[in-house]
Amino acid sequence: MLFNSLIFTLFLPIVFIGYWLSPIRFRNYWLLLASYYFYFSYNPYFLLLLIGTSVFDFWCAKQIESKTHYKKSFLALSLISNLGVLVVFKYSAFLFNSGVAILNNVNNANYALMENLIIPAGLSFYTFQSISYVVDVYRGKYKPNDTLSDFLLFVSFFPHMVAGPIVRYNNLMPQLKSISYFKNINWGAFAQLVTWGYFKKLVIADNLNSVVSPVFDNVNNFHGFELLLAGFLFVIQVYCDFSGYSDIATGIAKLFNINFSLNWRRPLLSKTLTEFWQRNHISITTWFRDYLYIGLGGNRVNYSRWLLNIFLVFVISGLWHGANSTFLVWGAMHGLVFILESVLRKKFPNIVPPKLIGHIYLLLFHTISLIAFRANTISDLGFIYHRIFSLETFTFSLSNYTLLQDRFYYLLMVFFILVLVLKELNEEYALVNKRPALYNLLKPVFYILLVITIFIFGDFNANTFIYFQF
Repeated sequence: MLFNSLIFTLFLPIVFIGYWLSPIRFRNYWLLLASYYFYFSYNPYFLLLLIGTSVFDFWCAKQIESKTHYKKSFLALSLISNLGVLVVFKYSAFLFNSGVAILNNVNNANYALMENLIIPAGLSFYTFQSISYVVDVYRGKYKPNDTLSDFLLFVSFFPHMVAGPIVRYNNLMPQLKSISYFKNINWGAFAQLVTWGYFKKLVIADNLNSVVSPVFDNVNNFHGFELLLAGFLFVIQVYCDFSGYSDIATGIAKLFNINFSLNWRRPLLSKTLTEFWQRNHISITTWFRDYLYIGLGGNRVNYSRWLLNIFLVFVISGLWHGANSTFLVWGAMHGLVFILESVLRKKFPNIVPPKLIGHIYLLLFHTISLIAFRANTISDLGFIYHRIFSLETFTFSLSNYTLLQDRFYYLLMVFFILVLVLKELNEEYALVNKRPALYNLLKPVFYILLVITIFIFGDFNANTFIYFQF
């Protein structure tokens, strides 16, 4: 079930009404049942996988607490089961086909390739959330005193289960256990977050897809500047798609008086890659920091090992996003540039580049690197980079774009992106917020216009969210 599907417009009111009409002691059971139906709608069999991994992690956490002499063994069992599920469903085809490619090259053979398996929706998100709980119990951060039903709801709460944000135990579980009241619903925050999220998803991200996908699916038909522009448009698309999902999820959670932590803080306004990763997809970034980077030793090791730890985290993060060599390239690029920034900042602490230069640098690098994220194959990626960096084929013409959409479409998209930029700048620098009278006047008008724009220009074809594949 998608947030932008017709069935969801029926599902959400039913869940909302059922929750607030239920006796307090039954509310979480209702939410759990609704969350499982939400996931069941994707694939009934994968619901069994979700329940099975969650129950097993709950049992492992209990064993870690009660059998301290064997707690490493139960932690290992939890990690092996979760990572094993990820490998089977997400990476088995990639690993098998990589091995086949090597054998074909060595033996001049033609072994058959393996078709990609269907990846359960949100697999990487809910397994990471479950892993974080078990690891925290192992580290002594929490006591596993929760009931099974509370833990199952913690993992599967439907607004965030499929594409995040990855919510930590100390943020979500106390809210699930507390008594909330209908009168405390923050209707204003709900309306603003959901409206802005749907605007970003339906109006910007889904409409941009009608240009971005044809370019990346037929890279031979476009020259360097057009490919570079497609990369930039994909930067906007993926940001609006994923942050739009987070906004909608955060807004919907407020209907049940659940507050998620901030997941996006205007990352495209960053001036360095280091700052970018402090603002971008914060829940997954901090997850890799707390459970992988620190697990590798963090910065408590010698200098060269510290740099290696940073690089490994980015490469593994790239592989987390997808079982494809292009994602490894994307992760490696970010790892190398992040290390370079760290080294330069350490060596020249007093040198601070101008803000404008920093913004241009970040957007340019992010665009170039995200092309690797979006490219369909490693050969396509090589071709795109060759076209972009080859002066002989570089032209500023956009003639091939006119074959994809008319000029009115491009004018609209420029306008919608400008709306996005202005709102982000206002949130960053409080351009209008400093004038309360003007802000209070413009705010309701702005969101009413957004709703009208969504219904006129939104793409209501129930396009899946990009991060569902991860």
